Amino acid sequence: MNDMAITALLIVALFALLGSGVWIGLTLAGVAWIGMELFSSRPAGDAMAITIWGAASSWTLTALPLFVWMGEILFRTKLSESMFRGLAPWVNALPGRLLHTNILGSTIFAAVSGSSAATCATIGKMSIPELSKRGYPAEKIVGSLGGASTLGLLIPPSIIMIVYGVAAEVSIARLFVAGVIPGLLLAMLFSGYLMVWALLNPTQVPRSDGELTLKQKLHESRHLIPVVLLIGGVIGSIYTGIATATEAAAVGVVGALLLSGAQGSLNRQTFRDSLLGATRLYCMIALILAGAAFLTLSMGYIGLPRHLAEFVTGLNLSPVVLLIALALFYMLLGCFLDGISMIVLTMGVILPTVTAAGIDLIWFGIFVVIVVEMAQITPPVGFNLFVLQGMTQRDITWIARVCMPYFFLMALALALLWWFPGLATWLPSRM
Repeated sequence: MNDMAITALLIVALFALLGSGVWIGLTLAGVAWIGMELFSSRPAGDAMAITIWGAASSWTLTALPLFVWMGEILFRTKLSESMFRGLAPWVNALPGRLLHTNILGSTIFAAVSGSSAATCATIGKMSIPELSKRGYPAEKIVGSLGGASTLGLLIPPSIIMIVYGVAAEVSIARLFVAGVIPGLLLAMLFSGYLMVWALLNPTQVPRSDGELTLKQKLHESRHLIPVVLLIGGVIGSIYTGIATATEAAAVGVVGALLLSGAQGSLNRQTFRDSLLGATRLYCMIALILAGAAFLTLSMGYIGLPRHLAEFVTGLNLSPVVLLIALALFYMLLGCFLDGISMIVLTMGVILPTVTAAGIDLIWFGIFVVIVVEMAQITPPVGFNLFVLQGMTQRDITWIARVCMPYFFLMALALALLWWFPGLATWLPSRM
């Protein structure tokens, strides 16, 4: 059987298992077992056991459950309320006024969360009631929140960057650093869009509650001190080289527990809920990663990645055409899978092709994360759309429509990343 027939058979098996409701991790392991059993001389059983054990016991992956737990702890604190009170006085003078709290709040919370859905839910609990009460248009409240909350994937610490770093065997600390400038660029593009909209539609922006003096603004900013300290502890320890990404995750958990305790929201129940929530989420991710590791091994024995890389290389696609094709591929895949599944399912096949094209893997990691961000707000499986639907009870097509401008702003960011690759590579090169 030739490579195309094998590939087609495995793709059919993949979607048949996914369509029947089998968990994604088990689906990946099942497809890998089929491929190895039918098209390889290596016994599938012992290969699966060894590979899954190796994937589950990776020291690098220790950072993942710790960052997940940190986000769960913060989700149950008064952090969001404090951030709103600290940010509101500074954005009141900008066109669009308090709508910018969605952008700034998501940017800040992304730096202590690592999850797009957690960022969306936490900032949404704060901003949707407050902004609706003040009379801001619902489509701008929900749209700006849906777009900006995707920054949880790009601004470090990012769960999906850890997954990519493990799959691509690149430095997670350098990936974290590489995401800073593109993340801030996206935040500026989102705020710039809101400013242009506000200038063109001044009647839709509610009147200011009144200007505060500089002294009053600084006084209100005291509410930002806890989150700034936590960001400084987590990100600063990585950038200065004091801690690895895994050690910084432990710093983040301790800091989040101290912050929660200082706010009076840490008790037996919240501690238990945060630990169980993190355990459930990480077990799902770990199962996917284990299945993907076995699938990668299976594909290697069959030889599909090498043959695919040779095929794509034989097409003599320029790097820009290859990247456009990969972006379209990931956006299509994002209609059916979540971001982590997209990364672990495809990296074993995609990375040899990307490497052969001479594309820097750190830069490509940022490129992939932005594309996955775009998939977070595209139906039918845009995770942020589901989070927003649960909070607003709006129709998901309406939510997708109001988030669409931010989809195109992310596409613009991809173009800027291609024209100016230093946006992603300059900071890591300084480490």
